Amino acid sequence: MPGEIIQIVTTTSEKESAEKIGAQILNRRLGACVQISGPVESSYWWNGRIETAREYLCTIKTVKEKFAQVERTILETHPYDKPEILATAVVEISTDYKAWLMEQLKPVKKAAPVKEENS
Repeated sequence: MPGEIIQIVTTTSEKESAEKIGAQILNRRLGACVQISGPVESSYWWNGRIETAREYLCTIKTVKEKFAQVERTILETHPYDKPEILATAVVEISTDYKAWLMEQLKPVKKAAPVKEENS
């Protein structure tokens, strides 16, 4: 269904990486909002053993049809070899927030770019 709202999450080891990913997503109008949370503690299997790391969580609000572009942007920007990129369907959303979100995903002739940290 066109316009199906999803949230995409990824994690990074540095806040600056999360900010760079967020800026790319917003500047390309692939997401209406990017939230950065953290640090969070992650435990996971890596190379045959359990690892623990502090990471920053990026949550991107967008639509399903933009997933491939968001994924490509994350992979271009992300410092990890195999970054987490998970999408979850939003089953309920307020009418006003959905209208705002959809409006933000429309191409704009001259949008002010989001400033990337360390650029």
